Amino acid sequence: MSPLDVSTQPVTVEKGIAIQHGTPILPARHPNLGLAPADMTRGFAGASRRIRADKAAIASRGLDEAVNDDPSLRARYDDAMLRRLLRDGELLVERLAMSLGADDVRWIAEYAEWIAPIYRRRRVPLADLSTLCAGIRAALTGELDEAELAAADRALEAAELVFSRNGRVAGDTHKRRAIFKWMYRGV
Repeated sequence: MSPLDVSTQPVTVEKGIAIQHGTPILPARHPNLGLAPADMTRGFAGASRRIRADKAAIASRGLDEAVNDDPSLRARYDDAMLRRLLRDGELLVERLAMSLGADDVRWIAEYAEWIAPIYRRRRVPLADLSTLCAGIRAALTGELDEAELAAADRALEAAELVFSRNGRVAGDTHKRRAIFKWMYRGV
């Protein structure tokens, strides 16, 4: 088996990314290992280019869909924070384009891992980012064909899975259950 063969083992939490389905995972592509860089045209290169060209509009429609799905976003965040969410939505769309281009969910899932501490510091629950991912998914329905949309769904599902797993970690500002709040009030 050559080092360039694709492994079909699912990525696990122990490996750092919580993806529960068996997506092909490429071996490490660091130049010091002598391996070629990841092929970013192996997947849906046309969809990747279209999404990159229209990422601001897709992020805007995604944020609108997220606010329509969860109206409390408008009440909890001021305009400056919504603009930040819009900017970060553009970065999510960029990472989604990378995932579509390479047909690998690693690009968006790793980004979801990286931005969790930033949102924790901003006091934004990671569940809101999952809502933003769902809004981006809804914004993409008219843009992509069935195979491209299925790949985008896999990538956004991987990001949502990472957000939900990291949202359970202490420090996330999601709403707690009243019974647990009462039990741990002195801790």
